[in-house]
Amino acid sequence: MKNRVALVTGASRGLGAAIARALADDGAKVAVNFFGSAEKADRVVRDIQQAGGMARAFKADVRDEAQVDRLAREVAGALGPIDILVVNATGEQPMLSIEEIDWRSCLDQLEFFVKSPLLLVKATLEGMKARKNGRIIQIGSEVFEAGLGRFSNYVSAKGAQLGLTRSWARELGEWGITVNMVSPGWIPTERHADIPDSAKADYASRTPLKRMGLPEEVGKTVVFLASDAAAFITGQKIAVNGGNTVE
Repeated sequence: MKNRVALVTGASRGLGAAIARALADDGAKVAVNFFGSAEKADRVVRDIQQAGGMARAFKADVRDEAQVDRLAREVAGALGPIDILVVNATGEQPMLSIEEIDWRSCLDQLEFFVKSPLLLVKATLEGMKARKNGRIIQIGSEVFEAGLGRFSNYVSAKGAQLGLTRSWARELGEWGITVNMVSPGWIPTERHADIPDSAKADYASRTPLKRMGLPEEVGKTVVFLASDAAAFITGQKIAVNGGNTVE
């Protein structure tokens, strides 16, 4: 992956940061997108640079068309044309009963998992088509298969994101562009700091591998799908969840 340019959205923390580091470790030049914390994004960039990689931080709200267009231009100007797009950014994920949910609750999730992927792909697609090569990797979730209750706003949006992945894979294959999804299970990151260990142990006990996953394991899966080794894989969803959803 040496000298290829990867844009990872929502990469200032959690799985996004792990994905950015993994791509950089394999030689990619990484654009670390963030919206909330410049300090956290800069820390990811420093970690990559100290390990001998290349990265820069770029602020943008990936739900806003003008900001996404600017993001794509800035990344291309600073690092080069975008070869790898990792759609990872997410927001709050409230659990709501049917009585509590409203259409705005659904739209909040669809903006991250349908609108944002669409804007990002449209902003980067021309260059990928011109080069007849590209990797689009969406970060999904096992919740679509699990069908968690009190979570229909999020579950339905993740299902829509998977639909985009499959449809785009068929549409873009003739240009040598692959489109896949990595669907993590519950993999603890900073946002889970307040969740008791007993809940994590319960989840781990229900997986065939009897443990929680690591952010680095998601990162390595993304690296594989972004690599030449995965050139004949498209339209697929890879679950990184210790077998919690055996399909």
